[in-house]
Amino acid sequence: MNPTNRALILGATGGIGGEIARQLQATGWRVRALSRNAPRHADGLEWIRGDALDASAVMRASHDCDVIVHAVNPPGYRRWGELVLPMLDNTIAAARRAGALIVLPGTIYNYGPDALPLIDEDAPQRPRTRKGAIRVAMEDRLHAFAGDGGRALIVRAGDFFGPRPGNSWFSQGMISAGRPVQRIANPAVAGIGHQWAYLPDVARVVAALLGRRDELPAFARFHLAGYWDTDGQGMAQAIARVVTARTGTAPRIGGFPWWALGLAAPFNATFRELLEMRYLWRTPVRLDNTRLVDFLGHEPRTPLDEAVEATLRGIGCLPPAATRPPTASLVSW
Repeated sequence: MNPTNRALILGATGGIGGEIARQLQATGWRVRALSRNAPRHADGLEWIRGDALDASAVMRASHDCDVIVHAVNPPGYRRWGELVLPMLDNTIAAARRAGALIVLPGTIYNYGPDALPLIDEDAPQRPRTRKGAIRVAMEDRLHAFAGDGGRALIVRAGDFFGPRPGNSWFSQGMISAGRPVQRIANPAVAGIGHQWAYLPDVARVVAALLGRRDELPAFARFHLAGYWDTDGQGMAQAIARVVTARTGTAPRIGGFPWWALGLAAPFNATFRELLEMRYLWRTPVRLDNTRLVDFLGHEPRTPLDEAVEATLRGIGCLPPAATRPPTASLVSW
C-alpha cells in the first residue's frame, strides 16, 4: 500500500467507522479521525476534535485526504431525520475540495417489498419507511456528486455484529451487552431468512476495494453476502452454542418482545423506527454479492461461531478465560 494514502473517518468511535479505521491502518493507510470527544487511547489514529455537523471542521480535517469514510450519525441519534443529510452535505463539500472519494456504509433500509428477496446493486430503491427514504436520498446525493466529477463508493451489508458493534440488533436487541447471556430474544420469524454481517469482514472488504479504487467507476456499489441465516434461527442458535461451550450454561432462546415496542412507540422515536423496520424480519432479505466476488475474487468471511465468540467477548458477555466447561443441552422456549 502506498504510504501516502490517507483517509478521514467520520464516525470512528462507532461500530463500522471504527472497524474501517483499524483495518485501513493495518493495511498501511494513515488514518485521521474527526470526533467530538477523542478517546483517551488513540490506537495510533490521528484524532482531531470537531463535529461532523460543522462544515468548516470537516473541511479542515479532510485536507490532503484521499478518502473520506462517512460512517457518522447525529449525537445519540437525536433529530436523525433532520441532521443526516446536512452532515452528508458537509462531507460532499469537503470531498469536492480535497478531491477525495467518499465511502458510505449502505443499509438494507433502502428497499421495499418490490426488491425482495434477493437484492443486487441495481435493484429499485422504493422504501416504505421514513428512514429508508432518507437513506435513498443520501445515495442519490452521492450519485449526483459522482456525476459532477466526484467519486463515491457504497458498500452494503446486513445487520452488523462484532466485538465493537456500536448500535446493533445483536448487542441491544437479542442480548444485553456487558451481561452474561441467560436469554436470547430473537426478532426473526421462524422459517424466514435474515442477513448478518461481521464488522471486521465488512471493513476488510472496504479496505480491499479502496486498495483498487483506481479501477472503480465514479459511482460504485457493492453488496456483501455476509452470513445468511436460512431460517431465522441460526444466529440465535450460534449465540446459544457459543455461550454453552464457553460457560457450561445454556441460555434460553425466546421471541423478541415486539409488543413492548408497540406500547412504548408513541413516546419514543427510536422505538417507532424499530417498529417501522419490522418488515425486514418478516420477509427474507438477502443481498447478492456476485458483483463483489467478480471484482475481488472472493468475500472474506470469518467462521460464524468464531465471529460470534469474538463479539460476545468484545461486548462483555463472556469472560476472557479460554477454559471450556462441558457442553450442556440447549433450552428453547
